[in-house]
Parts: sequence; C-alpha cells; structure tokens
Amino acid sequence: MVYKRFSIGISVRVILITLCLFTGVWLYFRQNLLLAPAVITLIVLGLIVELIHYVNSVNQKLARFLDSIRFGDFSSSFTSDSKMGSSFKEVNFAFNEVMEVFKQTRAEKEEQMLFLQVIIQHINTGIISFNAEGKIGVINNAAKQLLQIPQFRNISDLGRLSPTLLQEVLEMKPGQRTSYKVSPSLFLIVQSTSLKMGGQSWTLLSLQNINAELQSNELEAWQNLTKVLRHEIMNSITPISSLVESLRTILDEDSFVQQEGMLIKKDGFQDIQEGLDTIANRSKGLVNFVNAYRDYTNIPEPKKEWIKAKTLIEDVLGLIKEELKSKEVFVKTEFRPEELEILCDPDQINMILINLIKNASESMLKQADRRVIIRAISQGDLGTIIQVEDNGPGIVPEALERIFVPFYTTKKTGSGIGLAISRQIMNLHRGSLTVESEPDVRTVFTLNFR
Repeated sequence: MVYKRFSIGISVRVILITLCLFTGVWLYFRQNLLLAPAVITLIVLGLIVELIHYVNSVNQKLARFLDSIRFGDFSSSFTSDSKMGSSFKEVNFAFNEVMEVFKQTRAEKEEQMLFLQVIIQHINTGIISFNAEGKIGVINNAAKQLLQIPQFRNISDLGRLSPTLLQEVLEMKPGQRTSYKVSPSLFLIVQSTSLKMGGQSWTLLSLQNINAELQSNELEAWQNLTKVLRHEIMNSITPISSLVESLRTILDEDSFVQQEGMLIKKDGFQDIQEGLDTIANRSKGLVNFVNAYRDYTNIPEPKKEWIKAKTLIEDVLGLIKEELKSKEVFVKTEFRPEELEILCDPDQINMILINLIKNASESMLKQADRRVIIRAISQGDLGTIIQVEDNGPGIVPEALERIFVPFYTTKKTGSGIGLAISRQIMNLHRGSLTVESEPDVRTVFTLNFR
C-alpha cells in the first residue's frame, strides 16, 4: 500500500512536469508568447526540485532505517511530515513498527541470554569454553570451585593444576569422555564438545567431580566383596572345622594303644582317609579362590597399540575354532568400516572376547539353533564398540544386576571372576563393558573404546 502511494506520487509529479513542458512549447511556437513559457519553465524547475526532494526524503529515511538496524540502534523513531503527504505517514508508521519488532526481539534475546547465564552459573556441572588460541570464553562458578585456579584466562593455565590433565584435555576429540584423578578429593569426568561461533572454533568442556559417588560405589563394592569372601571362606572353613572335630572323635573312640603303638579300627581308618581327602579338596578350592582374587586385583596396565578389528577378532576365533565347531555354534562377524582399527592391548582384549564367546556358547547348549554375532563398529567421535551377541536364553534381571560382581556366578562350575576381570580390563582401557539381555531372545555384551 505504501509503495503504491509512493509510485502514484512519483507518477503524478512526472505527468505534471511533462504537461508543463508541452504547454510551454505550445505557447512559445503557436501563440508567440514569450513570458508564459518563462513562467512555465520556472514551474517545471520547481516541480523537478520538489520531485528530487520527495525521492530524497524517502531515501534518507530508508538509509537511516537501515543504519539503525546495522548498528543495532533500535531506539530511533520516525516522525510523520505533513508536507510529504499521507503515504509518508504510512512509511513512518511501517518503519516504527519494524523498529519496535526488532527492539522486542532484541529484548527477548537478551532475557534468554541472561537466563542461560544464570543457569550456567548455578548448575553443579563445571563449564569451560575456549577457542583455538586457548582463550577462555566462558567459565562458570562450578568450574572455578572445582579447579581452584586463580587468574584462569587461558586453557594452558590448567597446567598449573595438572600438566597431565591439560595434555589429556588438549588431545580429546569432540564427543570424547575421559576421567582423571586430580587429588584424593577430586576425581573428574571431563567431556569435550566442539562448536563454531562467530567464525571461530570453540571447545566446550563439562567437568564433574564424581569422588563422592566413587566413594559410595567403592564402599558398596567392598561390602559386596566382603560378603562374597565371607561366603567362600566359610563354605570351606566350616566343613574343614567340622571334619577335624569328627576325625578327633574317631581317633578317641576307634583307636587304642598297644605295645607296638596306636591301632585304629578299619572303619575308622577309612573315615579318616575320606576326611583328609575332603580337607585337601576344600583347601585346594580355597587356594584357587585366593589365586582368583589375586588375579582380579593385579591386572597389569594395558600395552596399547593400533590393531585392525578384523585381525583381532579373527585371531580370537582361530584360538577357539575347534571348541565352537564341536558345540555347533555358528559365528558371524561384521566390521564397519572393513578396515576399522582399535587402540588397545590385543592380549587383554583377546582374553575378554574369548571369555564372552565361551560364555555365549555354553549358554546355548540346550538349544538347537546356536548363533553368535561379533560386531566391530566405528561411532565416529563417540569411539568404537565391539559387540558379542548370542541368541541364547538370556540373563534374568536379578542376575543382570550382579553379573559383574567378583565371584558371582550362575554356573555350577566357575569362579565368577571372568566378567569382573573383563570389566576391570576395559576400565584400564578408559572404556567400559556393558550388557543388555532379553530373556529367550538375545544377550549383547558391548566393549566401548573411547
């Protein structure tokens, strides 16, 4: 509507100028009037000046409007000029409406920004952002309280707290998560995210102190371990103690002294032999238990190297090929991508995979269809996973909660230490071992390498 009126105003002025020119020419050549053309010429000049002023007024207002937007000055207002006609009133009204919308939008964004800043400063998770030069952009109160670094203006200042932590942070890939023990009271979980803002690359770090949770979990783990130790030791010591008392009774009742020495009745002698055999077996079991506990607590640090996932898994399958063949277990492998490489200790990961595959094959002995799928998949910035899936009977929810507890087992024969050691190895790799199970459908163990 405004543009239409502006066009009409221009058209009317151009038509008036054209008519005046034709009238002046006609009077000059047909009526031989000299004064009239001169007057008309002045009128034409006046109309031209007025047309230029009319157009310039619009241009000036538009330029002022655009400058206000460019410089973010939304306090400007555009007043109506009665000399310029009603169309300019509508132009001024439209400009003022747009400026008001910009002003409201800016106010809303400022409120949102303030709200986000308040949230960032009040959350318990530490937040730090820094650019490619290491300059700190944002650091919230939680991060300041966690790190206690005065004058923290560059990420390199993190080296004053821990050079090793700084090195790990700088080497982290987007989406990667790592843990680091800074002090006895500070155990950090650090996660990295990358983003681009204002033409610059920024890294966003989130930091959480999980020391309290670790202490709670550690206490719970020790309590569970103590229960297991007590159970295993009492299972061995109680029968041994009982047998010793029985043997003492046999010696008292079924033996007698002769000149040549002490004689024992035949039945009593057999009972003593059986008792000693039982004591020996129980003692051997107790020694095996202690050795298993030693293995769990003395896992060496992994010697990591890059190895193709295909090579790693094919080596494992080569070691247990005959066992799988005898149990008629069909194994399928998947690699995405085909040339996927993993940074790990091959020997330790081999031990985990052998344990998982053997467990899977043993769980399917009572069914005809026995299938195991082994996948190695790259998840980009999130790392790499290896999955061992079987179509066995699954794991009941009650056992699923305790399956990684040392010495817990659902097998009649087994130490219950294999999965606990496997998870411990993955922890040493800065990864994790998890399990999902649907009874009578499938069970999936996942090794996460970050």
